[in-house]
Amino acid sequence: MCADALTLENARSLLGLTGPVSADGLATAFRAAVKAARPDAPGGDAEQFRRVIAAYRLLQAQTLALPAPAYARPFVQPPAPAPLLTMTPMQAISGGCIRVIVGARTLLVHAPPGVRTGDKIRLKRGAADGTDLLLPVLIRPADGLSVLGGDLFMTWAVPQRMMDDGGRIEIMTHAGLRSSWLVPDMVEPVRLRLKGLGLAARGNRPAGDLFVKLEASADLPSAAEDLLLRFTRVWTPERIAA
Repeated sequence: MCADALTLENARSLLGLTGPVSADGLATAFRAAVKAARPDAPGGDAEQFRRVIAAYRLLQAQTLALPAPAYARPFVQPPAPAPLLTMTPMQAISGGCIRVIVGARTLLVHAPPGVRTGDKIRLKRGAADGTDLLLPVLIRPADGLSVLGGDLFMTWAVPQRMMDDGGRIEIMTHAGLRSSWLVPDMVEPVRLRLKGLGLAARGNRPAGDLFVKLEASADLPSAAEDLLLRFTRVWTPERIAA
């Protein structure tokens, strides 16, 4: 299940913004919203906390914050903002060449593994005047993954019986199957932390982690049923006869 991608309108609503705002105003709105959503505070919510932070970073990346009201200074035509280098979480994990439109041109930009939202990648001679261009990075949710800082987030469905009784589960991650153990009657929402499976270390920033939110599903087979299905797929009549 993929986390909902934030639109600019959603981001402004999450921070309680209704009109133009300065950089200081954006920071003030963010501090108030993130304080209200803190998971360790009464009435806080971890998912809301994550979305508030993502909204703040999106508004920063889109350069919506204005330095001062126009009437308070002589009019100066602002420079056009640099195009965003929009990436998926998988592209941020592995890096590679990404297409970006700069003016009327479509260029290929090499992104190294582990870039984060808010990082800037230099595109040599990418500007119209032949100078270098700094492209701000924005990582949007895709393929069931979302990113916050260097950490990845995903959801995984498990049988309701497993949530009630506990046991060993296998989770298909971007890095392959990973196993974990559940204890009986865990309080929902259940979130597992798989260390080192986030974005790669970059500069002085360590590798991130993968956080998996477990969702109970009555439609999934039990552990015994799943084992039987695997046995049936492997031991076909032909193989038994051999």
